[in-house]
Amino acid sequence: MQLEVLYKDEHLVAINKPYGWLVHKSNIAIDAEHIVLQQLRDQLKQYVYPIHRLDRKTTGVLIFGLEPKIHAAFSKLFMEKKVQKTYEALVRGYTENHGIIDYALDNEKGTSQEAITHYRTLERSEIPLPAGKFLTSRYSLVELSPKSGRMHQLRRHMSHIFHPIIGDRPHGCNKQNRLMKETFGFTEMLLHAKSLHFSHPITDQPISIEASFFPEFKRMKTLLGFDPN
Repeated sequence: MQLEVLYKDEHLVAINKPYGWLVHKSNIAIDAEHIVLQQLRDQLKQYVYPIHRLDRKTTGVLIFGLEPKIHAAFSKLFMEKKVQKTYEALVRGYTENHGIIDYALDNEKGTSQEAITHYRTLERSEIPLPAGKFLTSRYSLVELSPKSGRMHQLRRHMSHIFHPIIGDRPHGCNKQNRLMKETFGFTEMLLHAKSLHFSHPITDQPISIEASFFPEFKRMKTLLGFDPN
């Protein structure tokens, strides 16, 4: 499978990461068949250097450097919060019109770290799909803007406010995930890194990169009562 290249210059390349792909090899996921780093290197026929990460289940905009020095320059942009990241997710229930989730998260060492996410609701839907004691099911399409970069931040934050992302395991709702699998044959996760906006660390030019939804995300938007486009 060829990776979709969204942006490329002599310093950077951005791709639309598919579901289930690891950014690079990991000892905790040795079963992974698809590695973005290796595929992109082979596709471009040159070395690439990871700038940031998306977890295995998240799709969307992912940036790599084409030279070693770009990593330090980009790290400075992230540290100074000069990279605007926007995600879209389908979640259980009706979310508020907008809100801020300010809830610290523990890292893998058990240290509590500040974590902030802004969100706004783009659409809501209610479909005739019985769930538990309810005769219908409600969902929201939300835009998420993380103001920090903690592991699984968006997934954990949406679970914290009782609107878990559809398909999320282990932070989501097992009953809802089972309903999606049994009803629609859906086993992925509906979290997509929609766009990145930043000033180019070398040229200082404003850069905006957007990634379209993959077919499975569009299919689920339609089935859950949303406009697929």
